[in-house]
Amino acid sequence: MYTILKKEISGFLSSMVAYVTIIFFLVITGLFLWVFPDSSILDYGYAGLDSLFYIAPYVFMFLIPAITMRSFAEEKKEGTFELLSTSPITDWQIILGKFGAGLLLVVFALIPTIVYYYSVYELGATPGNLDSGAVTGSYIGLLLLGAAFTAIGIFSSSITNNQIVAFIIAVFLCFIAFNGFESISSIASLGTLSSALINLGINAHYQSVSRGVLDTRDLIYFLSFAAVFLAATKTVLSARKW
Repeated sequence: MYTILKKEISGFLSSMVAYVTIIFFLVITGLFLWVFPDSSILDYGYAGLDSLFYIAPYVFMFLIPAITMRSFAEEKKEGTFELLSTSPITDWQIILGKFGAGLLLVVFALIPTIVYYYSVYELGATPGNLDSGAVTGSYIGLLLLGAAFTAIGIFSSSITNNQIVAFIIAVFLCFIAFNGFESISSIASLGTLSSALINLGINAHYQSVSRGVLDTRDLIYFLSFAAVFLAATKTVLSARKW
């Protein structure tokens, strides 16, 4: 697993993929946080990172699929997956190695945003008047969200040898998982089923964690969600050996 993780990270860093995606994430979130009038802290007059944690999931919908689209699709296209699958490592080691590499890049993208936190921390009328508990919860929520989206991206890349197709499938699945259930519940008259349907989506659990309280139900949800897509990836890889 560590060998695959190291190989994937080296592959990301030797290309422009990692740098472009991380810069893209920081530019977009920075614009929403400091420039755009409807969300800018400077115009809003309130020292908080709400804009960052609102826009970040939508940026992740494109950033993470861009990172993960090459995971298996490129290996299949170049014919190196057969060599990888016959090496003395298990499918799970391959999957977890690629998953870990993708998630690690998400962490790399989030680390520079600590500068935003420090800036907002000092910008308040009373420096330090910032709900650090909620901010910490929101960062944990983004990491859990990143894990869920990375699992989706790995799965999408495993079912095709075309990176663009893998990217499109992953973006679609990420959007459905994050907003789809909530949207369906709002347009359909489902009565008591509406709340249950909303809880199937990621957004409800992300919002819950972002309030600064880490409920074990939310943690179990995210871990289970990622596990389902990683298990689906294992099934796809196993099917190629039949």
